[in-house]
Amino acid sequence: MIKEYLEVGQIVGTHAIKGEVRINAWCDSPDFLKKFKRLYLDENGNDFVDITSCRVHGNVAIAKIKGIDSINEAITMKNKILFIRRKDASIPKGSYFIAELIDCTVIDAKDETKTYGIISDVSQTGANDVWHIKDNDVEYLIPAIPDVIDEVDVEKGIVRINPLKGIFDDEN
Repeated sequence: MIKEYLEVGQIVGTHAIKGEVRINAWCDSPDFLKKFKRLYLDENGNDFVDITSCRVHGNVAIAKIKGIDSINEAITMKNKILFIRRKDASIPKGSYFIAELIDCTVIDAKDETKTYGIISDVSQTGANDVWHIKDNDVEYLIPAIPDVIDEVDVEKGIVRINPLKGIFDDEN
């Protein structure tokens, strides 16, 4: 489902003494955060911070927030979740954010009357993502690989799959 504001990370601590913060990026790479001059502190875009600089340090982003000039001020930002406005992100056509997959209905690519459930979570394993499909109280795990994922339409909230044999109960 398309969302206007998307979670991109969490402030996990401070860096040095001049008010910089460390951000654990919830995106493909902390480099992605370097594109944004404004990050939001809520999912409705009501509260925001302006970023004056951002760089990657290992697996985190180090950001300087306008108006935060000391370690004591930076500490007050710890654990805050950061959001971006989707229209501020330039991503390739046909790409989507993990947050937009959540609650999408999963259907069979060959038989649209067959519904498997909804995407409830995505695990990033390194080799490929694993999608958690919930159907009532049952959870199925499917690999997000080209052989399985046929089409993703986050605007309509639908994902079409070619399930691997044996994943769902009624398959032999």
